[in-house]
Amino acid sequence: MTVLVASDLDRTLIYSAAALGLTMPDHQAPRLLCVEVHESKPLSYMTETAAGLLAQLTADPAVAFVPTTTRTRKQYQRISFPGRPAPYAICANGGQLLVDGVADRDWRRAVATRLARECAPLDEVHAHLLAVSDPQWLRKARVAEDLFAYLVVERALVPDEWLKALEEWAGARGWTVSLQGRKIYAVPRPLTKSAAMAEVARRTGADTTLAAGDSLLDADLLLAADRAWRPGHGELADAGWTAPSVAALGTAGVLAGEEIVREFGRAVATLTA
Repeated sequence: MTVLVASDLDRTLIYSAAALGLTMPDHQAPRLLCVEVHESKPLSYMTETAAGLLAQLTADPAVAFVPTTTRTRKQYQRISFPGRPAPYAICANGGQLLVDGVADRDWRRAVATRLARECAPLDEVHAHLLAVSDPQWLRKARVAEDLFAYLVVERALVPDEWLKALEEWAGARGWTVSLQGRKIYAVPRPLTKSAAMAEVARRTGADTTLAAGDSLLDADLLLAADRAWRPGHGELADAGWTAPSVAALGTAGVLAGEEIVREFGRAVATLTA
């Protein structure tokens, strides 16, 4: 049998220095492995234990490990995971499906067709984001893969009522808003990680799907999987979000990433015994 393991990356499997959440005394902190370098500087980490567990997991021929992220292809390709390279990866929140590192053009065209049919165009949403944002807290505005838009902000200065108004405006146009750290994402509602996961499951013939994620943009992925986990931090944890097939972990920070990989391994061992 084949078990598909689809995991969100940032703040689920890998962690920036600001997201590590190391609350223990320094001499008790776990050893870390840098898995991403950007502009010659270390950027993202796993614990060494998590890295070893992931290498074991991906070495299992029964496992199809699928990194699943809102990152663009370029941002994803900065990451160097331990273990066997993943033959499939889901980027841009499901808008890009990579096969051996190459974007699948048929999948991208199918996504574009669905977005054009079901929601307001990206240009309209991006223009609205720029028009209503306050220069006092807006640091950057970006469009990703011609699929969605996001803002980099000073989070403490963004009024909650502004965010709520944006959610209502976007929702009426078929878009979703998600706050993740210092980034505010505006993503078309039909652009989902779960749809891309289902396509990879079809191609690999996976019998069972496992998933993990921390943000509202991961909820559809977790619900679509046979079993799933969320860490004790992030949007889903803050909202108290749960589902029958989703285990809410109590661990937060980089140690939650380690626990998630361990849970993946346990589940695979049970399924393939």
